[in-house]
Amino acid sequence: MFADLTTMRASGKNEYIYFPNDPSKIVFFLKRGRVKIGKYTDDGKEIIKAILHPGEIFGEMSIAGQESRTDFAQALDDDVMICATNVDDIKKIMNKNAKLSMAITRSIGERLMNVERKMESLIFKDARTRIIDLLVQMADKRGKKIGDEILLKHDLTHQDIANLTATSRQTVTVTLNELKDQDLIYMERKKILIRDIAKLK
Repeated sequence: MFADLTTMRASGKNEYIYFPNDPSKIVFFLKRGRVKIGKYTDDGKEIIKAILHPGEIFGEMSIAGQESRTDFAQALDDDVMICATNVDDIKKIMNKNAKLSMAITRSIGERLMNVERKMESLIFKDARTRIIDLLVQMADKRGKKIGDEILLKHDLTHQDIANLTATSRQTVTVTLNELKDQDLIYMERKKILIRDIAKLK
């Protein structure tokens, strides 16, 4: 039943899936590739809210009553594949499928908590701490434990990290180099090895 109500969409790298102020009528499920959720400030600076991976849902705030998008969604890879479903159809399915309803409700709750945590971080934490917090979150979510160390594979540029932490590219570069000099991390291209996550925190 669910498959009959979804439309598969392919998006190329840097293609926008939706923009701010677009009608919130579709919920998306990411099947392949990565999607960036973000917004632009009045002076044109990009702020990244999240980098999504396969299995994650986005655009789900429409289920909670959002009428227009407040952010944008953009494909980060050449072969992004998403399932698109009308919000009214999703609501009907949720009424009949408790497991799906719980999963989507949890996703909405997590998204709202992440926004709240990010706001608190911007208000109460300095740039270095925000960058470290991001590394810890990424390690917890996608890191691979190797002995006492954690290997984090990623595709983020220093500018991406800056946009995720509301800092500057220069600040990210300086902070990562300081952490490397302190032997808290080791960096290679698209890889960060966290030596001791307890000390990093």
